[in-house]
Amino acid sequence: MSLTNAFIKAYLRPRIGRIEHATHHAAAVQRRTLMYLIHKAKHTEWGKMHAYNTIHSKKDYVKNVPVSTYEEIKPFIQKTFNGEQNVLWPDTIRWFSKSSGTTDGRSKYIPVSRDSLEYTHYRSGKDVSAMFLKNHPYTDIFGGKCLMLTGTVSQNPEYKKGWNGDISGVLVKKLPGWINFMRTPSRDIALLPDWEEKINRIIESTQHVDVRFIGGVPSWMLVLMNRILDVTGKKDIREVWPGLQLFIHGAVNFSPYRVPFRQVIPHDDMYFYETYNASEGFFALQDNDNPGEMRLMVDYGIYYEFIPMDEIHLENPRTLTLQEIELDTNYALVISTNGGLWRYKIGDTIKFTSKKPYRIMVTGRTKHFINVFGEELMVENAERAIEYASQRTKSLVKEFTAAPIYLSNDHSGAHEWLIEFENEPEDIEFFTDMLDDKLKEINSDYEAKRYGNYILQRPLIRVLPKDSFYTWMKHKGKLGAQQKIPRLQNDRKQLEEIVQVVESFYKAT
Repeated sequence: MSLTNAFIKAYLRPRIGRIEHATHHAAAVQRRTLMYLIHKAKHTEWGKMHAYNTIHSKKDYVKNVPVSTYEEIKPFIQKTFNGEQNVLWPDTIRWFSKSSGTTDGRSKYIPVSRDSLEYTHYRSGKDVSAMFLKNHPYTDIFGGKCLMLTGTVSQNPEYKKGWNGDISGVLVKKLPGWINFMRTPSRDIALLPDWEEKINRIIESTQHVDVRFIGGVPSWMLVLMNRILDVTGKKDIREVWPGLQLFIHGAVNFSPYRVPFRQVIPHDDMYFYETYNASEGFFALQDNDNPGEMRLMVDYGIYYEFIPMDEIHLENPRTLTLQEIELDTNYALVISTNGGLWRYKIGDTIKFTSKKPYRIMVTGRTKHFINVFGEELMVENAERAIEYASQRTKSLVKEFTAAPIYLSNDHSGAHEWLIEFENEPEDIEFFTDMLDDKLKEINSDYEAKRYGNYILQRPLIRVLPKDSFYTWMKHKGKLGAQQKIPRLQNDRKQLEEIVQVVESFYKAT
């Protein structure tokens, strides 16, 4: 065992006990977190406006502060973006995380404070490693390098002392030197703005490095892996990086990527740990080797509330605390953070799978669903159905998206699916039937609307050529480590744009 590996393991072990203590006293930790946030921000512009000096409980907080969206809090963020300070949070704010999220929306700029860096983002990185260490005490992953596939940063045009970029890029830019010693590639390469150049430089500079664990968005990491195999002529990533043992991933559901990753890393001792991180903060992480759920982290300077889905569109929705949630129920996540977001609807939906400890699954986005006909199709439903149909037909889906086909006097409505396969099914009609059957099994609203084909007809699947989604994202200027493809849309705008871009590209070639 290397000295570096031994030192880091000794450094991480105490944190394991603190995580367990916070988890077992989650309600008390969350109450303290709320009052800490209120106390620290009471002299900010936002704190004075909402009388933070009169808030002594969650009830007071709910009374004084409305649930907000980005659009509602944006004027305050813009002031900070322009260089004003003590607006939402008392730290000097010079860094902003550019939250492009899925590829269909305009960028949002989320303030990144010293507190959020230290007690949320940096702490989370240590904690993922600590949880892996807990489960694999004899690991030697810290004896080599970590390859993180990150975004980029640029100077703020409105405030010359400010910077903005993908949260992963911000973290790389701000990491302490001793941590940068453990990672690869160099900071200059990691922060390159041109995605194609970045991939090529990463391959060139890391194929002979002792990489032990990797991190990033699964879709883009898979692109990197396949490019490395093409360049080196290898069939297994362990032929390139023999010590590789752990992939820390987030941002999208890993289920559709599990099979292709196993194809490039076909080893039982390769582990995949999921995280729930975003520009707005870091919320949960996988704490054992069983995929599918993550432990909610309650001591990261973030206070959580949960809106029942039947109240999500109300002006003043009811919000629940951790003590009030029910298992297997979808909630919209609301956060208050040590970066100055207050009762902020992040846009994700989650459900709890356990209370001891609190474990969650991300089930979708509040804006990414199909409910034109009352079918309430969520992203979780779509991904489970795609996975089932792929298993039944021995096929492999690379990317997909879906949108409604509207009712008319001539025909019922339907869902149109654009699917890019890695391995196509022999019978696309059977694949369609399996997709449809699974959706009916797991979503009673969908099943009801499918009855007799009166409202919803059988899904329409359009198979796209290889690299279609990549072509579309490149056309939109959205190549990059933080970009995600929206799985579901409640209108046809995005779907029709993809079809148009892909058809134009293939006509030209």
